[in-house]
Amino acid sequence: MTAEVGSTPSPAPLNSGEPSGLGGCGGSVTLVEGGTFCLSNRLGDVEPGRPHGLFFRDTRVISRWELLVDGRPAESLSVLSPEAFAARFVLRRPPHAGLADSTLLVVRERLVADGMHEILTLENMGREPTAVALELHVDADFVDLFAVKEGRAGHGRADVTVAEGELLLHDHADRMRGLSVSATVEPVFLPGTLVWRIVVLPGETWQTEIVAQPTVGNQRVQAPLEPGEGLSAPSRKMAAWRHTATKIAAADPMLAQVLRRSESDLGALQIHDETGESRPFVAAGAPWFMTLFGRDSLLTAWMALPLEVDLALGTLQQLAELQGQRVDPITEEEPGRIMHEMRRGPASRHVLGGSTYYGSADATPLFVMLLAECHRWGADPEVIKALLPAADAAVQWITDYGDHDGDGFVEYRRATDRGLINQGWKDSFDGINDAAGHLAEAPIALCEVQGYTYAALLARAELAEAFDDLREATRLRERAAELRGKFAEQFWLPGKGWYAVALDGRKRHVDALTSNAAHCLWTGIANDDHAAELVERLSGPEMDTGFGLRTLASSMGAYNPMSYHCGSVWPHDTAIAVAGLLRYRQVPGAVELATRLAGGLLDAAASFGGRLPELYCGFPRDQFAAPVPYPTSCSPQAWASAAPLLLVRSFFGLDPDVPGRTLTVRPQLPPAWGKVALSDLKLDSATVDLVAEGDQITAARVPDDWQLITR
Repeated sequence: MTAEVGSTPSPAPLNSGEPSGLGGCGGSVTLVEGGTFCLSNRLGDVEPGRPHGLFFRDTRVISRWELLVDGRPAESLSVLSPEAFAARFVLRRPPHAGLADSTLLVVRERLVADGMHEILTLENMGREPTAVALELHVDADFVDLFAVKEGRAGHGRADVTVAEGELLLHDHADRMRGLSVSATVEPVFLPGTLVWRIVVLPGETWQTEIVAQPTVGNQRVQAPLEPGEGLSAPSRKMAAWRHTATKIAAADPMLAQVLRRSESDLGALQIHDETGESRPFVAAGAPWFMTLFGRDSLLTAWMALPLEVDLALGTLQQLAELQGQRVDPITEEEPGRIMHEMRRGPASRHVLGGSTYYGSADATPLFVMLLAECHRWGADPEVIKALLPAADAAVQWITDYGDHDGDGFVEYRRATDRGLINQGWKDSFDGINDAAGHLAEAPIALCEVQGYTYAALLARAELAEAFDDLREATRLRERAAELRGKFAEQFWLPGKGWYAVALDGRKRHVDALTSNAAHCLWTGIANDDHAAELVERLSGPEMDTGFGLRTLASSMGAYNPMSYHCGSVWPHDTAIAVAGLLRYRQVPGAVELATRLAGGLLDAAASFGGRLPELYCGFPRDQFAAPVPYPTSCSPQAWASAAPLLLVRSFFGLDPDVPGRTLTVRPQLPPAWGKVALSDLKLDSATVDLVAEGDQITAARVPDDWQLITR
């Protein structure tokens, strides 16, 4: 996707990858492909008693995968990850007693794709033959993802049998779940262990390929992980993604590296539906959220629009199929409501009320926003038209269920004690609090949700106009204008210069200074006067860490830079703030702050090997020269991976209108970026190329029947 550019940017070749710092839980290595992921240590081992494992359909199908060389763990030399789904663990046999060096290189090449494929290679660097005893210890507990995440996994073991050269493991509680393990060089099978005793000649190598394949109902999951073929399918999927995606080339090496990693991670996080129609959508993030999420998947798809539109359409279609149809307090389903998350593990019905849970206040308006944006970016009008009933049901939910008390604002209160207390993007129990640090009382009307609702009403109005329903378009625009006026009156804190993060159950201001207010810039609900004051407040050291925007200002009572939502930095949140600031570029200081925040994000990405994690701690840059990791941050995580794409789009001022055959590009690129080029940008039947530097478009290839607007 990306390449460094000098005078003439050129795209990087397909499947170009780079060694990367690998994220996960507590220094673990995370590999992900679709809905399957693996967590291990830097030896490649899945250690019992830790949140490691191979996870398939929200179930841990490998809880132990430990390699011993002559009875001891190998020593790590390096870990390389050319793609999000593959890694090479470079190891050595521990030196013999009294020696400093080892002569045996051990390499584990691992690929994840609905199972796990590993090529194990030994190379003798010495001058005489070496005898080696290899042991691979394997176990599975088949526990639910949530049990592992929360440390409730226990120490269950699988039923283990050996049949026809395979190690077969089955779940004690459900024989329908299982795992098969086989190797090209057949080992000696012991209970839960594969053993090889071999001699490697000087300068020679020995190799075996090991396949771990989940089984459901004693049938292997259909996956292309046969020995010798394992690398083909994920690589083909990634190549196809890169082939259809827009190419982005950047002169700044760090921006180029971050964009390469974004493209790779988004490709690996894609899941295709099971209807046979192959509709793509994005899982929220590894390791704990490898499933469809309403809010996360919608925002990720929005940010990824500069790459392609199909991902957004697949997300919308999938969510429309799961849209609420009835009232169910257990799952918080309501007619027209867009779901929050879906789970498929063995304990899914005990988590948040059901396998599909609807407790989200913001996914429903975000759905309508994305549908209109897809129309502007050139999605097939017939596909858009087919989704209009879902959009109408979503708008009706806003009226009938989102606004319980009829005051014009969307509020939330969980229906039972099993649901999420907070149902915006800051959904931890303590995520919404006032300036003194007191928790907000439900029902809660979040400021950013009102902004999303405002944008959703305008979005549906735009679609109504596009499909010749002018009366409905006028009605929706009037409703949006009314909401904008009420929002300015009731959420603005004139003595402080920012929007209240929320109104509580008694319509009192929840008056903390938070990053949520910046989302109000992104959606356009803020008026210019309020935006000018808000830019000043966001610019101060209370909010700007030097590595991005804090979720909560350091002067607030609940501030904790090591918390999940009360002072940490979330890259997607900062990227939305940047997009909002550039929407109000006419406001003094807005462009300067956007440039500073984007630079901070890229500097943070450099510290994480080019991959932005879900979040990191909100310590100021003058206290720690590098961002401090948050211990359980997901990496890769979808909207963090997509955040750099939103930065590029925002600084380009890129706003296509395919039905109107116009392309607006108002660049305001940071000086450090140099030239940035977008090529093969597909807008319906048109293909566009753009090169920008600073505030200038230096080259553009736009169809003759289109209008290019640059100012």
